[in-house]
Amino acid sequence: MHNPGNATPETPETQEAPDTSDRFPAQERLADGAQFIAGRLTKGTSGRTHAVVDPSTGEEVYTYELAGPADVDAAVAAARAAFPGWAATTPGERSDALHRFAAVLAERAEEFARAESLQCGKPLKLTREFDVPGTIDNTAFFAGAARHLQGQSAGEYSGDHTSYVRREPIGVVGSIAPWNYPLQMAAWKILPAVAAGNTIVLKPAELTPLTSLLFAQAATDAGIPDGVINIVTGTGKEAGEHLVGHPDVAMTSFTGSTAVGRRVAEIATATVKRIHLELGGKAPFVVFDDADLDAAVNGAVAGALINTGQDCTAATRAYVQRPLYEAFVEKTAALMETVRLGDPFAAGTDLGPLISHVQRDRVAAFVDRARAYARVVTGGEAPEGELAKGAYYRPTLVADAAQDSEIVQSELFGPVLVVLPFDSDDEGIALANDTPYGLAASAWSRDVYRANRATREIKAGCVWVNDHIPIISEMPHGGYKASGFGKDMSSYSFEEYTQIKHVMFDNTAVARKDWHRTIFGDR
Repeated sequence: MHNPGNATPETPETQEAPDTSDRFPAQERLADGAQFIAGRLTKGTSGRTHAVVDPSTGEEVYTYELAGPADVDAAVAAARAAFPGWAATTPGERSDALHRFAAVLAERAEEFARAESLQCGKPLKLTREFDVPGTIDNTAFFAGAARHLQGQSAGEYSGDHTSYVRREPIGVVGSIAPWNYPLQMAAWKILPAVAAGNTIVLKPAELTPLTSLLFAQAATDAGIPDGVINIVTGTGKEAGEHLVGHPDVAMTSFTGSTAVGRRVAEIATATVKRIHLELGGKAPFVVFDDADLDAAVNGAVAGALINTGQDCTAATRAYVQRPLYEAFVEKTAALMETVRLGDPFAAGTDLGPLISHVQRDRVAAFVDRARAYARVVTGGEAPEGELAKGAYYRPTLVADAAQDSEIVQSELFGPVLVVLPFDSDDEGIALANDTPYGLAASAWSRDVYRANRATREIKAGCVWVNDHIPIISEMPHGGYKASGFGKDMSSYSFEEYTQIKHVMFDNTAVARKDWHRTIFGDR
């Protein structure tokens, strides 16, 4: 990851940008519409259009017809028709298809990076170095993992029978992905599902459908059969709820806010679907008094500002033990002030805009309300000048807020870090656990016993030690408490996307078993 500490303090904003004509080289691939059903692009049938907006300029860059219920029905029908054939393929055949898929993604890496930067406002260096290579690696991982869908080995557990466990695909999966990491979230939903032999209908966020559609196209070009991967691009109320409640959808996987996750669960349980929920987060960043202060400061700024803070695992609450507190606040504010805002396609840009002006204004409102009870150390405003056209907000550090204040308890999803002091280790860990969320956390200490205690006692699905944010394909991602349940990535994700079947063979060849006496006759 880029270290913003290398930026030049005198030039915190960049405005130069390359010719806009090369920002979306894959645009022609999406000329036929934003619904990908049974291997081809089509236009939505809702009767309404939607525009993808470049959040760095506010300009519309792609307009498409939204999906309606009929498009969802068509996509589910395509997935259902493709399921028997895809489920019957061998693990080796699915593995080969996913290896080809990874190769196509690698060939088109720059197209994906530019499309992701355009629709999200991410700096191009982030999409080139994080989003796209991470997705390619995830595809390659599941190509290998497809060969390891194993159940428990055979054994005679009753004495008279041989038992073994099969893993079988569930059927049609209906997934909904968020706007903050549209490419990676499409991969996290699609790859384990299809590696396990399922077919899928994915609804990306209507704000950011471009790379999900390109991802599905690349899969088809790699030889994955039509109907295995389908994309419907529509609103949550119309397309999303219809997908979740569809009687032919056997499982729902959702990533998004906890509030919307509750609604998804309510709809899905009406038809007794399997549910996988990856919801909100408010990650604590716990700095003990023996920590490497410079490492913690660099980690806090990087962990808080990645993707302009629009990351459910971003460092949002820094708890710093009292001896380091003032120095941490001072150094973190100074480093934040060197971070360069600018055009996502400009080489010198560290931080892009938020996804929209609506989201920017929401974040600003949280910070403005916090001025009544906390100290805004740096940031806390939108830039003026050329950048005012975009949804930009300066990196912001807030100190001295109360633990029960909304800026500490609520998920902001913006470039804002709140810092609070603590005294004892007990207090620091208790404060870290004192929100409804439990997705990710980090602990900073040179003492292995102290760090080990933090990893045991902090209630989160991932706890980093002396770092914050890195993820790898081989390890699971998912939360505790209001952050949801179930795992993305890793072989653990197959727990979400497979049915476990117990098969039991009689070994006695005896017509009348001894246990039959409990129903009729005597021994």
